[in-house]
Amino acid sequence: MNARPGAYGAGAADRRIVIIGAGIVGCGLADELTARGARDVTVLEQGPLPAPGGSTSHAPGLVFRTNASKTLSDFASYTVEKFSALTEGGRPCFDAVGGLEIATGEEQWAELHRKAGLAASWGIAGELVDARRCARLWPMLDAAKVLGGFHTPGDGLARALPAARAQTARARAAGARFLDRHTVTGIERDGDRVTGVVTDRGGFPADVVISAAGFWGPVIGAMAGVRVPLLPLAHQYVKTSVLAGVDGRRPILRFQERDLYFREHVAEGPERDGTGRIGIGSYAHRPMPVDPSAVPAFDDAPVMPSSLPFTPDDFAPSWEDSCRLLPALDGARAEEGFNGVFSFTPDGMPLLGEAPGLRGFWLAEAVWVTHAAGVARALAEWLTEGRPATDVHECEISRFEEARLSPAYVTERGTRQFAEVYDVVHPLQPPRRPRPLRVSPWYERQRELGAYFLEGAGWERPQWYEANAPLADGVALPERDAWSARHWSPVAAAEARATRERVALYDMTPLRRLEVAGPEALDFLQHLTTNQLAKKPGSVTYTLLLDDAGGIRSDLTVARLAADRFQVGVNSGMDLDHLTRRAPAGVQVRDITPGTCCVGVWGPRARDLVQPLTRTDFGHRAFGYFKAKQAFVGEVPVTALRLSYVGELGWELYTSADLGLRLWDTLWAAGQPYGVVAAGRGAFDSLRLEKGYRAWGQDMTTEHDPYEAGLGWAVRMDKGDFVGRAALAGRSAGTARRRLVCLTLDDPAAVVLGKEPVYADGVPAGYVTSAAYGCSVGRTVAYAWLPARAAVPGTAVHIEYFGEKAAATVVAEPLFDPAMERIRR
Repeated sequence: MNARPGAYGAGAADRRIVIIGAGIVGCGLADELTARGARDVTVLEQGPLPAPGGSTSHAPGLVFRTNASKTLSDFASYTVEKFSALTEGGRPCFDAVGGLEIATGEEQWAELHRKAGLAASWGIAGELVDARRCARLWPMLDAAKVLGGFHTPGDGLARALPAARAQTARARAAGARFLDRHTVTGIERDGDRVTGVVTDRGGFPADVVISAAGFWGPVIGAMAGVRVPLLPLAHQYVKTSVLAGVDGRRPILRFQERDLYFREHVAEGPERDGTGRIGIGSYAHRPMPVDPSAVPAFDDAPVMPSSLPFTPDDFAPSWEDSCRLLPALDGARAEEGFNGVFSFTPDGMPLLGEAPGLRGFWLAEAVWVTHAAGVARALAEWLTEGRPATDVHECEISRFEEARLSPAYVTERGTRQFAEVYDVVHPLQPPRRPRPLRVSPWYERQRELGAYFLEGAGWERPQWYEANAPLADGVALPERDAWSARHWSPVAAAEARATRERVALYDMTPLRRLEVAGPEALDFLQHLTTNQLAKKPGSVTYTLLLDDAGGIRSDLTVARLAADRFQVGVNSGMDLDHLTRRAPAGVQVRDITPGTCCVGVWGPRARDLVQPLTRTDFGHRAFGYFKAKQAFVGEVPVTALRLSYVGELGWELYTSADLGLRLWDTLWAAGQPYGVVAAGRGAFDSLRLEKGYRAWGQDMTTEHDPYEAGLGWAVRMDKGDFVGRAALAGRSAGTARRRLVCLTLDDPAAVVLGKEPVYADGVPAGYVTSAAYGCSVGRTVAYAWLPARAAVPGTAVHIEYFGEKAAATVVAEPLFDPAMERIRR
């Protein structure tokens, strides 16, 4: 089999690379690429260098590393590391003044406890401090209004333009060329591959084009025929009149309850006299979307293209809030202000990677200064080494499917991201609009049953059903705190119990599935995955997609439906993109999700429900575990897979979307004598954790190998070559220095949700990946990454939850039915 080579890591030293945009990201990319041996790098900029007028030119430079996303925290940490080592004019490009987030209300004070936990999880030094310490750190504060703060001494201010200039100088010294006053007018392509960039001053042949154009990203994308889901929005920033006692040494101050941040501005050099100005940024105003195609060119802009006229009426409430928090501002003025343009995406994450459908065209968009150096390094690693060392699945452009690329969707969700920048947002909090967008064929039946919907990838996903509320009356559960009780109901526990005791229907339609077909399909999948797929038609196999370094880029369920046809259950559009790019001419990869649906029928009465509806033998001897059959259920043709991600007997039943409602109604009516219930994701997550089933993207990513993740059994080193095999040579569960382990909380009433730090021997040692209350075991079950020395069953650890340490114990897995007797009946 001769699969087409992927674009990643294909000899960057010899490729012609053109970067569009010389802002902080483009300059950083040129620096990181040339440092890794890239010899032909050209950076094109439409404005004048060294200050071309994009978002970098006005960025306030705040770098707060603590984020709910480990990836963004890692990016920001590298920004601090790199910019601290860069100098321009003899001065470092990073001022480590620290960061201080304050709380004036109980909700925000609790949120700061949660942030302190995130910082501990990601290895960032920080401490919770009282109001007096806040006032010492920021003497202008009215301490009487403050409950406390979260201080991170390693955070600070990136000097964006000097950092861009310093990186430009290093890249030029390594051979890169920077051309300003070159406006891109077109992207050349030959079929599905980019071939060059056209500007108003000539063309530039290219093997790789990277759009780092900032809020102009959608304009560049349109030239290439690539939709870039990015919304430019204006954000207000002012500088006060000169104030005494401003010395440039105070930490960045964030007052998130009023959507405000503050930093000091002082004159550089020995002329400092203890006076300066306070810079104030506000997200409290109305969203102000900007059409990137209508932004004036540098020479036509009153100040610069990214700096729009200040609208004082929008800032007036923020000025009042600022004066109340900092009484010293009462005699000052908001002297100089502007509305600065920068980028938001529908989920608030950057847009990175090679664009689907156009080989060689890469994106490095929607990147703030905070994360710029980390993003540049990751993309440079991706292009030169085949993979970034940091997991970037939250940032990959291919995460957005067709249904989430419309201008209306991008505008609505991008605006929401702006409004919620400083809000306390629960990890399960669903957006309000535009919904519903994607629904399964039985959506109306779910509504009739009182489904409480959350959303994932645009899909409406029931979390539980209020119709099952009477079942919760007999379920004894510990009381929850207000945070963990959000988007949760005891009904989910009742549904989990009904699954264990009777039978339940689960909507699995949102889980993506592909058809891989053709005479070379088996060889193709064998080469890309770790497990043995050379089995008879009718077999189903759990397997892994690895990268070249052995990191887990996804896990798959592969059903061989015919000698040359496979149904592959994947995790996201990134898997579709990965397989499509690598498919040889004899293999077709097709996304069948939109035209199909799936219901999971699981529980000890599952066979009692399904068997009378079909003439196909669903008995265990005829239809064993991890097998597939084509059958009819009632009048509906189905592909039935004998799988269970809840640890009970049952099947996944797939059919076409037009027959989905008929399938649901048939199963629902037949299940009434057996007490069938509809069950949601709350029950599903509880049951799958009791069974030890991993969720890719939560429990493992490209940063982990199969042996660390406890999935070595899905690797067949003796089957022949496959992607990642060479990297796994010599590795085993015994050589793993860290492991994904199961924990149970010692107190049955204790709850954690995920991403909390785990302490071993009194120090942070790892973090929780997934957690849920295990109804069958009567306590919270959590999975966490820990060093091998602490990953031994019986080890006592603590998990920090909102500042409180809950005792937990490492336990052997799986907790439920370790002999697999219930699944294999």
